[in-house]
Parts: sequence; structure tokens; C-alpha cells
Amino acid sequence: MEIREILARHAFGFKKKYGQNFLSDPNLLRAIVQDAGVDENTVVLEIGAGAGSLTRALAECARRVVAFEIDETLRPVLEETLAGVKNAEVIFGDFSKCDLAALEEKLGEYTVAANLPYYITTPVVMRFVEEAKRCRGITVMVQEEVAARFAAQAGTPEYGAVTAAIARRGKCEIVRKVSRTLFTPRPNVDSAVVRIEFGERFPVRSEEAYRNVVRAAFSSRRKTLENNLVNAFRLSRKQAEEALAEAGVAPNARGETLPPEQFAKLADILTDRNLLR
Repeated sequence: MEIREILARHAFGFKKKYGQNFLSDPNLLRAIVQDAGVDENTVVLEIGAGAGSLTRALAECARRVVAFEIDETLRPVLEETLAGVKNAEVIFGDFSKCDLAALEEKLGEYTVAANLPYYITTPVVMRFVEEAKRCRGITVMVQEEVAARFAAQAGTPEYGAVTAAIARRGKCEIVRKVSRTLFTPRPNVDSAVVRIEFGERFPVRSEEAYRNVVRAAFSSRRKTLENNLVNAFRLSRKQAEEALAEAGVAPNARGETLPPEQFAKLADILTDRNLLR
């Protein structure tokens, strides 16, 4: 299946606003399907069907594929590339505006696999991290530097609020690097495939408290964690100092030095002391 020929036949024009960079290399497509752990029992949700190359590759192995595509002008392209594929459904619309709870009722347990447009990468991943109830995991192609942030370790420059949020929900790893030369059109940066396997890694009393403490910790990277907590939750200096000491956090520590498990401990302490407001 030569994507360039199909796109030309339908006079398709790439739209910069949608971040359209399509994959067509069959070896890479099969590798992504394998990275996602897709088999005959898997229901797959794809965000950004594009020209349908990954959709078709997923459908060859999955029980069912449901793909979102925002660009209506790709309809004739997808009709051709997915011709004869009985277990793939394309929904033309903006995934960010869909009712995720209703979609999950329709899908049951599912896995996300996608070549995500760069401009929606973090919002899409965070939506699943914060809202999804029946998602087993996410395998997505993202910009290489974004992949580094998703999978970063505490104490590194890439580590941030997104990293800690993902770590609470599951294990994240970069499973392969992908050259920019494998995309049509060619982007200005290289990419990577990230795999997030959902499953509780450490307990927290309150998901909301954990998220709020993490966001506060990274609200100003130059400030100490103590100062960020004081400003975010209107704590007294003494309240912040005592909570940090109980959590085993060193005086004058900054948020980027705390591993996710320690954020969870701190959130539990602040929750127990009724200090989050």
C-alpha cells in the first residue's frame, strides 16, 4: 500500500493545523502493533487514523479497532486504505470533545495505540491518565523530547508534573526510537514510541490530592517545594515544614527531586492533616 500514491489520487492536502505526519513503513507499523501487545482478543482505540496505515496494521491483529480522525477530507482515503477491513471503525470527530465514559462503555476493556499528532500529545495522554477507567495501557508515537519527559526519572531536567502523573497510573518506558525520515511529510524532529502499562504502582488516599500536590510542586521549578506548598495551599511555614519532615523530604528540596512515591506520601500526610484547600 503506497500511501503517497493514494493521497495524490484523492488530491489530499496536508494540513499543518492537524500536525499530519503519516507512517507507511510496514516493518515499523508491525513493530508498533507488537509494542502495544495487540492480539486477537484486544480492542484498540486509535487517536488520529490519518491515512489508515496503522489502523489497518492494528486491525490485522486485533479483535476490533475504533479510530478517531478529525480531518473529514481523509474520508475517501480511509475508505480505500481500509477497504475490506471488517473489524475497524472510523469515527470522524474531535476526540477531545467525546464523552470518554460513554466511549468506554462501548469499548469495554481496551488498549490505546496511535501515532499522535504532536500538538495533542500531552493533552490526550493526560486525559487517559486522569479519566480512563477501562484502559489497559497506551502505546503512542510522540516527539522524542516528549517521550523523554514521559519516562523521566526524578532529579533529571526532563522530570516534571506530567512524569509524576503518568508514574502514578502505570509504568512508562520508551520502547523504540523512530527517525523523522519514516514520516510523510518529514517532520523537523525525531520521534519515539512510548509504552505506558496501566496498573496501580503505589497507593494514595486521594487521586485528586496527589495531582494537586504534584502540580503545586512544579508550579515554579526555581522555588523550593516548601515555598510552592505554602503558596498553593495557603499553609503556614510551620505546617509546610512539619508535613515535609514527616514525608522524609529534605529541607529546601525542590519538586523535581521527589520520586512519585514520595509525592504520594506527602499528599497523604497533607490530606490527613486537612491542609489541602
